[in-house]
Amino acid sequence: MNVGVQRGAIAAVQVLGLAVWFSMSAVVPNLRSDWGLTAGGAVWLTASVQVGFVAGAVTSTALNLADRVPPQRLLAASAAAAAACTLVLALFAGRLAVAVPLRLLTGVFLAGVYPTGMKLMASWAGSAGRGRTMGVLIAALTLGSSLPHLIAGLGSLPWRGVLLAAAAAGLAGSVIALLLLRPGPYAAPAAPVRNPRYALAMFTERGPRLANLGYFGHMWELYALWTWIPSFLLATGTSRDLPVSVEITVFLTMGIGGVVGCLLGGWGADRFGRPPAALTALLVSGLCCLVSPLFFHAPPLLLFAFCTLWGAAVIADSGVFSTALSEVADHRYIGTALTGQTAIGFALTVISIQLTPLLAEAVGWHYAFLLLAPGPLAGALAMRAFGNSTTPSPKGTS
Repeated sequence: MNVGVQRGAIAAVQVLGLAVWFSMSAVVPNLRSDWGLTAGGAVWLTASVQVGFVAGAVTSTALNLADRVPPQRLLAASAAAAAACTLVLALFAGRLAVAVPLRLLTGVFLAGVYPTGMKLMASWAGSAGRGRTMGVLIAALTLGSSLPHLIAGLGSLPWRGVLLAAAAAGLAGSVIALLLLRPGPYAAPAAPVRNPRYALAMFTERGPRLANLGYFGHMWELYALWTWIPSFLLATGTSRDLPVSVEITVFLTMGIGGVVGCLLGGWGADRFGRPPAALTALLVSGLCCLVSPLFFHAPPLLLFAFCTLWGAAVIADSGVFSTALSEVADHRYIGTALTGQTAIGFALTVISIQLTPLLAEAVGWHYAFLLLAPGPLAGALAMRAFGNSTTPSPKGTS
């Protein structure tokens, strides 16, 4: 099958399959009135997905599912199951006690969508163009994750309607995955034996260790920003003067801005190398964390521009880390390495997502995002060391 068609189909599946991820976050304002949702409850509607993702990723890693099951089948089944959880939530949930377990299960199944999509996309690109290819994949993830904000902002759908639309998108992604997706010519051979320990053993190798540490710093910032940027914007007091609603602002700055950032990051990774591309994005997003208090009362258009820059920088390096790890890890266990990387990274997001509103409650939303700055700055140090490393990582041993 045509390479471009496969890459486009994989990206489409990611957009559609990951639409359920932030579907509840997009409707939190409605749930505050319908359910009497508290700030703590709002945290768990997102954090439970992250916890579920970690559990699913750990299970997948332990069983080497990403390296032992045909990836298109694993992706299709996972996307369908995540969509089904969202469908049940939309139709039957009426309180937090029902929603949180369903969101937890949604995260478990999404662990079979995102890392599997990375492995499939990597199989359709050689090393020379892999940065751009993975940038397209992460752009799809970004667009899919922000899609519920667009759905909520454009129409007058009730919160259940937004969830139903996200679930329908996920089911469509599952069908596309099952009918169209195939591994590419650069696919790694199936793992000869189960080796779940490789998810930890890779940390004994310098290249994988530094690529992972850079990714962990990136993840400390990313999902906390995506989760709480609507609250930050609402707290500024100038949100009503923004060019569009807060929901559409989030979609444009974090979603569309993020897509541009991913594509630029992928291009930069192929043009200038993996470490310089990641280092640049980490430094820009870390700087945005540090100066965010200065933009809290900025004029609406300046605030919009700042968020767009931040939205582009915060995700621009994500595909670079996946690319780097896929090139330095044992090729027999690339799926396991990528899944292990995301498992630990998403575990960190649970902490930063929880801590950010606590800091906001203590000192105000002006300063809440200062908490996120150590992540990208630590990640930048790791990628600087990665770039200075001259010791190749073994690719044929476990």
